[in-house]
Amino acid sequence: MKTRYFLLLLLLGGILGSCNLNDRGEVLGVRQRPFRAELPAGMVYIPGGSFLMGQTDQDVTFAQISQTKQVTVSPFFMDQTETTNSQYKQFVNWVRDSIAISNYLNDDKYYVKPKGTATTDRKYINWDYVSKNPVWRSGSKKGQNQNAGKLDGMYYQGDDRVFDRNEVDVRLLKYNYAMMVLRSASEQRFDKTKKRSDFILRDTVPVYPDTLVWLNDFSYAANEPMVEGYFSHPAYQNYPVVGVTWRQARAFSIWRSRYNDAYKDKMKQAHRLPYSLPTEAEFEYASRGGRIGTDYPWGGPYIKNAKGCLLANFKPGRGNYTDDGGAYTVNVRSYFPNDYGLYNMAGNVAEWTQSAFDESATTFVHDMSPTFNYEAKATDPEVLKRKVVRGGSWKDIGYFLQNATRSYEFQDTAKSYIGFRLVSHFVGRDFRDKR
Repeated sequence: MKTRYFLLLLLLGGILGSCNLNDRGEVLGVRQRPFRAELPAGMVYIPGGSFLMGQTDQDVTFAQISQTKQVTVSPFFMDQTETTNSQYKQFVNWVRDSIAISNYLNDDKYYVKPKGTATTDRKYINWDYVSKNPVWRSGSKKGQNQNAGKLDGMYYQGDDRVFDRNEVDVRLLKYNYAMMVLRSASEQRFDKTKKRSDFILRDTVPVYPDTLVWLNDFSYAANEPMVEGYFSHPAYQNYPVVGVTWRQARAFSIWRSRYNDAYKDKMKQAHRLPYSLPTEAEFEYASRGGRIGTDYPWGGPYIKNAKGCLLANFKPGRGNYTDDGGAYTVNVRSYFPNDYGLYNMAGNVAEWTQSAFDESATTFVHDMSPTFNYEAKATDPEVLKRKVVRGGSWKDIGYFLQNATRSYEFQDTAKSYIGFRLVSHFVGRDFRDKR
C-alpha cells in the first residue's frame, strides 16, 4: 500500500513538474532574462540604412576595384576611436597573468571552483582576487615581488637578458581560442560526413605587438625611439596600437567578447552579440557619417578647412609629415569626429576589416550587409590571405583617405601604420523605431 502511494506521488510530481499551472495550459513562451539594449563603453550607435558604396571621386590608381553599388547595412555599435595601446595592453596583461598563474604559480588562492561542478579538478582563475592581489605586485620589501622566484620562467634567460633585468619573455604570451566558422557550417550543412568539430576553428596567437615594425617598414630610418617606447611608454597610452596582425586583432575581439560575457554571467544578465572587426561595407558606411556622395568622413571635397587647417593625419604635399600636427601617429581623439561621432575614420592609422580582399568582390557579394569572407589556412597561397584595409594612415597620401578607397594587407603581416577598431551588432530593431 505504501509502495503504491509513493509511486502515485512520483507520477503526480512528474506531471506537475512538466507544466506550469500558472499558464492555464496556454503556450506563453519560455521565461528568459530581461534584455534592454545598452551602449557598450567607448562605442557609438550607427543607425542602419542604405548607401551607394564605392568610388565617388576619380580613381587615381585606375585600379577599378571600387565599382559603385547600392547596399543596405543593419544597425550596429562601433568603437568611437581606434583601439589604443592602453586597451590592447589590458589584453596582453590578461594573457600574461593567466599564463603566470596557470603554469608558474601553484597557489589555490588564485583559483575558484564554480558551484555545481561535478569534477574535482575543474577550476577557473579568480580574477576578482587577482585584481586585488596582482600577480606582479611588490611585497613588503621595496622592489621585491611577492612571487619572486616562482615567476623566473616568465623572464628572458641567460644571454637574452640585458643588464640582468627581469623582463617578461613576450614569446610566451599566446592566446588560445576556439570559434565557430558559421559560413563553412552553412555551406556544408547537408554533408552527413561532417561533425560539429569540423566547423570549429582553434587557433593559438602570439599577442604581443611587433614593435620592430617601426624599423622594418622603412629603409634606413632612425625610428629606434618608436621601437623602444611606442607600446610601452605611458606617453603613448592613448595612441592607436600598431604592429598588430589581422589574426591578433581577431583574437582581441574574441577575448573582449569573453571578457564582457564573464561580467554578464556574474550579474546574471543576457550577453551582447560578440565583438568583431567591421566588414568593409560597415566601415565605409560608418565613415561616411550619413552623408551622401562625399569623398571624406568630414564631407569634402577638400582635406583642408576654410582656415587652411588639415583635417586628418596623413602625408601632405611631398612629405611634410608634421604639417598636420604629428610626425607619426597622434592621439586617437585628435581632429574633429564625423557626423556619427567617430574619430579618425581617415588617417592616423589604416584599419583592418573582417572582409577578405578580392578585386571583383563588388560584383558577387549581396546588397544586404555585403562582405566576402574567406578563412585562409596556413597552407593556402598568399593571395588568399589578403584582408581589406580601409581608412588610410599617417604615412599615406590623401587619396587613401577617401571613404571608398580599398587596399589590402596579408593577415599575418604587422605594420606600423595599421591598427583596428571593433563593432558589436545591435540586437533587435533600429533605435529610431519607436513603435
